[in-house]
Amino acid sequence: MIGFEESQAITTELRKRGFSAFSCDIEDCSGDMPEYHLKMDIFQAIALRKWDMIILHPSCTYTALCGNRWYWNSQDRKDGIQLCKSAWDSACNVCEHVMLEQPKTIMQRYIGKRSQTIQPWQFGHGETKETWFWLKNLPKLEPTNIVEGREPRIWKMPPSKDRQKLRSKTYPGIAKAIACQWGKYIIENE
Repeated sequence: MIGFEESQAITTELRKRGFSAFSCDIEDCSGDMPEYHLKMDIFQAIALRKWDMIILHPSCTYTALCGNRWYWNSQDRKDGIQLCKSAWDSACNVCEHVMLEQPKTIMQRYIGKRSQTIQPWQFGHGETKETWFWLKNLPKLEPTNIVEGREPRIWKMPPSKDRQKLRSKTYPGIAKAIACQWGKYIIENE
């Protein structure tokens, strides 16, 4: 189960390889497989069944370091911390293989030191966007295609009504690497 994933980027890559993967978000999915989207609260989805692997992408709006200027000590920040920590703890309590993803964030203080730092340019995309992983019983994701031409395009994205959603999309190269490298931890195939 890929929690907080409306794009279905990772879900799609896992399903291409025959795995019984589901995205989960309170929003409708923007991917091509709505029949494999659990439109529900993450905690309901975690409790729905026994999952072989849970991947979490909780919103970083209030927990990212870049938001310190606006959200320092705000109720939004406290709520964001609680959601992220509770999702991690809940998943780890019921599943052997868990990953939580956040950009540079304050969450190390609340869930422990990150396990890995990755960049899109390690997976075929000429961009910089430092991303942190917390891993439970999963190996570090190995780079698959290191490219040049590294730019902070996401950071430079102009304002728009969809900016937040566009900035949080999983890069296809990272989604493919996750499916290829961590698919072996999923027991149940369709």
